[in-house]
Amino acid sequence: MELVLVRHALPVRIDTTPDGSPADPGLSERGHQQALRVLDALAGDDITHLYSSPARRARETAAPLVEKLGLPLVVEDGLAEFDVAHSSYVPVEELRAAGDPRWERLVQGDLYHPDVDPVAFRERVVAACEAIADRHPGGRAVLFMHSGSINAYAGVVTGQAKPLWFAPDYASVSRIGAARDGRRGVISLNETGHVRDLLSRSGRR
Repeated sequence: MELVLVRHALPVRIDTTPDGSPADPGLSERGHQQALRVLDALAGDDITHLYSSPARRARETAAPLVEKLGLPLVVEDGLAEFDVAHSSYVPVEELRAAGDPRWERLVQGDLYHPDVDPVAFRERVVAACEAIADRHPGGRAVLFMHSGSINAYAGVVTGQAKPLWFAPDYASVSRIGAARDGRRGVISLNETGHVRDLLSRSGRR
């Protein structure tokens, strides 16, 4: 089967939530435009199942495809990003522009939240993706995820040591082949032709 990993589109910024609860931004205007372009990227695919991280930005990215296909969107907690519990969300291109130390940590390939266990994070994401692959042999499942969670699963498939090792763009598509005998392989990483005119090349996370 094939796992199609779609990074969420561009969200709005939340500096901090009033009550300290986890930040859960929706998509920006440009993000909604990017989400619509995912339809173009997947137009030739025979899609059998749809999954999403619980994050609003991932579910809103999935919405146009859900509407087009009429398939249910299954929310899978294991696909959540490493910063799921944090009270702020700043798009990474804004971190870079501000010279924020969190940007430097990302450049070095590290998760910038010291209270997040990178090993446990990767194990959680991999377990979720593997469960989906095992559940749908012979199918093609589209998973709406995050930069970190895509890094986590694709990194295990390719043998990467760092939790963050490449930078998926907003609404990009990456494909992993999952054979019934347990073999896994990368088909593509970071397909962006469908959204290239809507991207800032510094946009990450």
